[in-house]
Amino acid sequence: MHNINIKQALLLLIVPAAIFSFGCAKNNFEHTTAVIYVPPPPTQTLTVVAKPVPAATPSKTVDPSADPNKPLLIWNLEDGKRFRVDEEVPILFFVLNAQLKSDGGDFRVRYIVDDEEMKWLDSATPFWLSGWTPGKHTFRIELIGPDGWPYKNGKANIVTKEIEIVK
Repeated sequence: MHNINIKQALLLLIVPAAIFSFGCAKNNFEHTTAVIYVPPPPTQTLTVVAKPVPAATPSKTVDPSADPNKPLLIWNLEDGKRFRVDEEVPILFFVLNAQLKSDGGDFRVRYIVDDEEMKWLDSATPFWLSGWTPGKHTFRIELIGPDGWPYKNGKANIVTKEIEIVK
Protein backbone atom coordinates (compact mmCIF):
# COMPACT_ATOMS: atom_id res chain seq x y z
CA MET A 1 0.00 0.00 0.00
CA HIS A 2 1.27 3.46 -0.83
CA ASN A 3 1.68 6.04 1.82
CA ILE A 4 0.54 9.46 0.67
CA ASN A 5 1.21 12.41 2.90
CA ILE A 6 -1.03 15.43 3.18
CA LYS A 7 1.07 17.57 0.78
CA GLN A 8 0.84 14.95 -1.95
CA ALA A 9 -2.90 14.54 -1.41
CA LEU A 10 -3.44 18.28 -1.68
CA LEU A 11 -1.38 18.42 -4.87
CA LEU A 12 -3.44 15.59 -6.37
CA LEU A 13 -6.62 17.54 -5.67
CA ILE A 14 -5.51 21.11 -6.34
CA VAL A 15 -3.55 20.64 -9.60
CA PRO A 16 -6.42 19.06 -11.61
CA ALA A 17 -8.88 21.62 -10.21
CA ALA A 18 -6.57 24.49 -11.19
CA ILE A 19 -6.07 23.12 -14.71
CA PHE A 20 -9.81 22.67 -15.10
CA SER A 21 -10.65 26.18 -13.86
CA PHE A 22 -8.02 27.86 -16.07
CA GLY A 23 -9.29 25.98 -19.10
CA CYS A 24 -12.81 27.29 -18.65
CA ALA A 25 -13.40 30.62 -20.30
CA LYS A 26 -15.60 33.24 -18.71
CA ASN A 27 -16.63 34.44 -22.17
CA ASN A 28 -17.50 32.22 -25.13
CA PHE A 29 -15.17 34.26 -27.35
CA GLU A 30 -12.29 34.64 -24.88
CA HIS A 31 -9.94 32.29 -26.73
CA THR A 32 -10.77 33.34 -30.31
CA THR A 33 -9.03 35.90 -32.45
CA ALA A 34 -12.11 37.34 -34.15
CA VAL A 35 -15.84 37.22 -33.66
CA ILE A 36 -18.10 37.89 -36.62
CA TYR A 37 -21.85 37.87 -36.25
CA VAL A 38 -23.55 36.46 -39.33
CA PRO A 39 -27.28 37.23 -39.41
CA PRO A 40 -29.64 34.50 -40.57
CA PRO A 41 -30.82 34.75 -44.16
CA PRO A 42 -34.03 36.68 -44.71
CA THR A 43 -37.14 34.56 -44.49
CA GLN A 44 -39.19 34.14 -47.59
CA THR A 45 -42.95 33.78 -47.54
CA LEU A 46 -44.29 33.04 -50.98
CA THR A 47 -47.88 33.92 -51.75
CA VAL A 48 -49.96 32.39 -54.54
CA VAL A 49 -51.47 35.09 -56.72
CA ALA A 50 -54.32 34.12 -59.00
CA LYS A 51 -54.57 36.39 -61.99
CA PRO A 52 -55.37 36.02 -65.67
CA VAL A 53 -52.70 34.33 -67.70
CA PRO A 54 -52.44 34.90 -71.43
CA ALA A 55 -53.51 31.92 -73.50
CA ALA A 56 -50.53 29.69 -74.18
CA THR A 57 -49.79 26.33 -75.64
CA PRO A 58 -47.29 23.76 -74.50
CA SER A 59 -43.75 24.40 -75.59
CA LYS A 60 -42.67 22.66 -78.77
CA THR A 61 -39.43 21.62 -77.08
CA VAL A 62 -40.35 18.48 -75.18
CA ASP A 63 -37.54 16.46 -73.69
CA PRO A 64 -36.44 13.99 -76.40
CA SER A 65 -36.19 11.18 -73.84
CA ALA A 66 -39.94 11.45 -73.11
CA ASP A 67 -42.66 9.47 -74.87
CA PRO A 68 -45.22 12.09 -76.03
CA ASN A 69 -47.99 9.46 -75.83
CA LYS A 70 -47.54 8.83 -72.08
CA PRO A 71 -48.46 11.20 -69.21
CA LEU A 72 -46.29 14.26 -69.62
CA LEU A 73 -45.63 17.44 -67.62
CA ILE A 74 -44.48 20.51 -69.55
CA TRP A 75 -43.42 23.67 -67.75
CA ASN A 76 -42.86 26.84 -69.76
CA LEU A 77 -40.24 28.78 -67.84
CA GLU A 78 -36.78 29.60 -69.08
CA ASP A 79 -34.05 28.15 -66.86
CA GLY A 80 -31.95 30.90 -65.27
CA LYS A 81 -34.59 33.58 -65.88
CA ARG A 82 -34.23 36.77 -63.87
CA PHE A 83 -37.07 38.57 -62.11
CA ARG A 84 -37.14 41.76 -60.08
CA VAL A 85 -37.88 41.43 -56.36
CA ASP A 86 -41.29 43.08 -56.78
CA GLU A 87 -42.31 40.86 -59.73
CA GLU A 88 -44.46 37.77 -59.51
CA VAL A 89 -43.07 34.59 -61.04
CA PRO A 90 -45.49 32.80 -63.40
CA ILE A 91 -45.95 29.07 -62.89
CA LEU A 92 -47.51 28.01 -66.18
CA PHE A 93 -47.49 24.26 -66.76
CA PHE A 94 -49.39 21.70 -68.80
CA VAL A 95 -50.26 18.07 -68.13
CA LEU A 96 -50.82 15.96 -71.22
CA ASN A 97 -52.21 12.41 -71.48
CA ALA A 98 -53.21 12.29 -67.80
CA GLN A 99 -56.12 13.53 -65.70
CA LEU A 100 -55.43 15.36 -62.48
CA LYS A 101 -57.60 14.79 -59.39
CA SER A 102 -59.76 17.87 -60.02
CA ASP A 103 -60.71 16.35 -63.39
CA GLY A 104 -61.55 12.95 -61.87
CA GLY A 105 -58.09 11.43 -62.44
CA ASP A 106 -55.44 9.96 -60.19
CA PHE A 107 -52.52 12.25 -60.99
CA ARG A 108 -51.27 15.23 -58.99
CA VAL A 109 -48.60 17.87 -59.40
CA ARG A 110 -46.30 18.94 -56.61
CA TYR A 111 -43.80 21.75 -56.46
CA ILE A 112 -40.93 22.53 -54.13
CA VAL A 113 -39.17 25.88 -53.79
CA ASP A 114 -35.62 25.92 -52.35
CA ASP A 115 -36.05 22.52 -50.63
CA GLU A 116 -38.80 23.93 -48.43
CA GLU A 117 -42.14 22.25 -47.76
CA MET A 118 -43.74 20.69 -50.85
CA LYS A 119 -47.04 22.02 -52.17
CA TRP A 120 -49.69 19.96 -53.98
CA LEU A 121 -51.78 20.90 -57.00
CA ASP A 122 -54.79 18.94 -58.25
CA SER A 123 -55.47 21.09 -61.30
CA ALA A 124 -53.30 22.54 -64.05
CA THR A 125 -54.41 26.08 -63.29
CA PRO A 126 -51.56 28.54 -63.83
CA PHE A 127 -50.63 30.77 -60.89
CA TRP A 128 -48.07 33.35 -59.90
CA LEU A 129 -45.79 33.43 -56.84
CA SER A 130 -44.86 36.65 -55.06
CA GLY A 131 -42.82 37.45 -51.96
CA TRP A 132 -39.41 36.33 -53.24
CA THR A 133 -36.19 37.38 -51.53
CA PRO A 134 -33.23 38.47 -53.68
CA GLY A 135 -30.88 35.71 -54.81
CA LYS A 136 -30.94 32.44 -56.69
CA HIS A 137 -33.83 30.06 -56.11
CA THR A 138 -34.50 26.50 -57.20
CA PHE A 139 -38.00 25.51 -58.27
CA ARG A 140 -38.91 21.86 -58.88
CA ILE A 141 -42.21 20.64 -60.28
CA GLU A 142 -43.20 16.96 -60.61
CA LEU A 143 -46.04 14.93 -62.08
CA ILE A 144 -47.08 12.41 -59.43
CA GLY A 145 -48.68 9.15 -60.57
CA PRO A 146 -51.51 7.18 -58.95
CA ASP A 147 -48.98 5.28 -56.81
CA GLY A 148 -47.82 8.52 -55.12
CA TRP A 149 -44.41 8.54 -56.83
CA PRO A 150 -43.16 10.76 -59.65
CA TYR A 151 -44.40 9.32 -62.94
CA LYS A 152 -41.39 8.32 -65.03
CA ASN A 153 -41.36 9.47 -68.64
CA GLY A 154 -37.81 10.24 -69.67
CA LYS A 155 -36.62 13.38 -67.90
CA ALA A 156 -39.80 15.34 -68.57
CA ASN A 157 -41.94 14.81 -65.46
CA ILE A 158 -39.46 16.02 -62.86
CA VAL A 159 -38.36 19.50 -63.90
CA THR A 160 -35.97 21.62 -61.85
CA LYS A 161 -35.15 25.16 -62.87
CA GLU A 162 -33.22 27.97 -61.27
CA ILE A 163 -34.41 31.54 -61.24
CA GLU A 164 -32.73 34.66 -59.94
CA ILE A 165 -34.46 37.45 -58.09
CA VAL A 166 -32.69 40.82 -58.30
CA LYS A 167 -33.36 44.13 -56.56
